[in-house]
Amino acid sequence: MTRELLIYGASGHAKVVIDIIKRQGIYQILGLVDDSRERWGQEFCGYYVLGGKEILTHHRRCGLLVAIGDNVARQRVQLAARALGYELVTAVHPSASIACDVSIGPGTVIMAQVAINSGTIIGEGVIVNTGATIDHDCRIGDFAHISPGVHLAGNVTVGALTQVGIGACAIPGVRIGERTIVGAGAAVVTDIPDGVVAVGVPAKAIKRHQ
Repeated sequence: MTRELLIYGASGHAKVVIDIIKRQGIYQILGLVDDSRERWGQEFCGYYVLGGKEILTHHRRCGLLVAIGDNVARQRVQLAARALGYELVTAVHPSASIACDVSIGPGTVIMAQVAINSGTIIGEGVIVNTGATIDHDCRIGDFAHISPGVHLAGNVTVGALTQVGIGACAIPGVRIGERTIVGAGAAVVTDIPDGVVAVGVPAKAIKRHQ
């Protein structure tokens, strides 16, 4: 029997998530939830926005996938849904190549053409975006976002709530801290601390990130 699913979010990121869910063929999308009142009752990608967060109190037998690109907002909604007893669904695009021993946390989305190699651990609520590659024995913290075209070599650690920008790369064994932003196209060749914005080739911290 196909399980019903709510998707929290009605934005560009949600469009991609909806496509992945449809391709997986495991869940039937019941509808969408969104915090923007003007979207309530509107159709989005063939599904109706049922309302805001109060909708969650009525559909606890459904699964839930949080389709919000912002890391902090995604964490807030996912933790609230867990407290309500929701099963947090993981979405993996059929074209993704994932080693059989990779661990993927609940609520994570793995997009098209992603490759994740052996021994890697992906936390909960993570986005691994289109065409990213994550090599062996990496650790990706909860609610991080690995942007399109990112390439992480082996044994790289990415902290919780961190965003690694489009096309960035990291050499083997480096650590990127928590709540950090790595700019698009950056090359991480040394450890990056927590809570900073790091850009350039090689990547260097240029300011604190709140």
